[in-house]
Amino acid sequence: MIIILNQLNMSRDLNYCRAILKKVSFDPTLFKKEFTKAYRLLEPEERIELIDWVKGFVKNNSELRLVISSNSDVFTLV
Repeated sequence: MIIILNQLNMSRDLNYCRAILKKVSFDPTLFKKEFTKAYRLLEPEERIELIDWVKGFVKNNSELRLVISSNSDVFTLV
């Protein structure tokens, strides 16, 4: 039971972070700031999911791609 609740909380946190990132995607600097905060908030396995999601989300947005990949201590876009 505790494991199921933990997984629900993890999913909830990840979904919340994605929602915030979508809302702030109009401003690349703010997007990077919120991404960094989300990355620090999440558990290691959720971080991997977040990174994969961000890579797909910024794929067609050159401004977001540039700010995320520049001076990033979190990850680099491939």
